[in-house]
Formats: sequence, C-alpha cells, structure tokens
Amino acid sequence: MKSSTDSIDVRHNTAEHRFEAEFEGRLSVADYVLREGEMTMTHTYTPPEIRGRGIAEKLVRAALEHAREQKWRVVPACSYVDRFIQRHPEFQSLVS
Repeated sequence: MKSSTDSIDVRHNTAEHRFEAEFEGRLSVADYVLREGEMTMTHTYTPPEIRGRGIAEKLVRAALEHAREQKWRVVPACSYVDRFIQRHPEFQSLVS
C-alpha cells in the first residue's frame, strides 16, 4: 500500500532558498534565487522512487503562493515550473 501525500507539509527553508517536503524519508525540493523582488525558480527535484504522487506540484504551488504574498515576480527557469504555470493560469500574472 502506498503512503498518502495528503499530509505532506511543505517547509520554506529560507537559509537554503528552497521549498522542501519530506515523504517516506526522502527529501524533495524546489530551489529558487531571489534578487530585487524577483524569484527565479531554478530547479525542482523529487527522488525517482516517490515521483508521480504530486509532491513537486505541492512544492511549486507553495512557492508560487509565497511569491504572490510577497509581491515577487517569478522567472520559471526550471522546465517543471514553466509547465506548471502554463497549466495553472492563476499563476501566470506572476511571471516576469
């Protein structure tokens, strides 16, 4: 039986400039660089053995919601983040 990702807590690790979540003892991350009010989303990673469960989506959504709250512009340098924004029009206004 697969573990449910419903209870995953996404943390904003400001020291490492990333959003992260642990699931089944494995760490998934969405990295960013912040410069002058612009959040460049550089990399999203979920270990292969836990992919396909929506973890990356939770990370990216949390990062984009945080950017919106902070009134930051977003640069989707990561291909996953770029595709996510294309599929979710509610975040398209954040893109620089």
